[in-house]
Amino acid sequence: MTHVSKKSYILVWIALLFLLLLTWGLAEINLGPFNNVAALGISITKMLLVVLIFMHGRWEKPLTWIFIVAGLIWLLIMFDLTLSDYLTRGDVPGTRQSWRHLEKNPPTEQPRPVPNAPR
Repeated sequence: MTHVSKKSYILVWIALLFLLLLTWGLAEINLGPFNNVAALGISITKMLLVVLIFMHGRWEKPLTWIFIVAGLIWLLIMFDLTLSDYLTRGDVPGTRQSWRHLEKNPPTEQPRPVPNAPR
């Protein structure tokens, strides 16, 4: 394992603090659809700094890199499963409306009164 100087750790820590402040600053600014892109870019940069420097991933053996990549692939699988569930909710054949029904078709009919309900 390669020895990392204290100066390198301090510089990476300062970079992480700067990226944290940048994340907060961008959250206060409305960039439209680019808010998510900027936030994800910053978070990926912070993740790479932590894995490569603080966790010494940069100087590890190839076997360790196999497990680092396997962890990232597993994370992508979890994101895929979560998004496939969320994005298809309500889109079941035979149902009346999908989860996006209020965006496309605002309700036009009045709800039916419930019998024996207090007025």
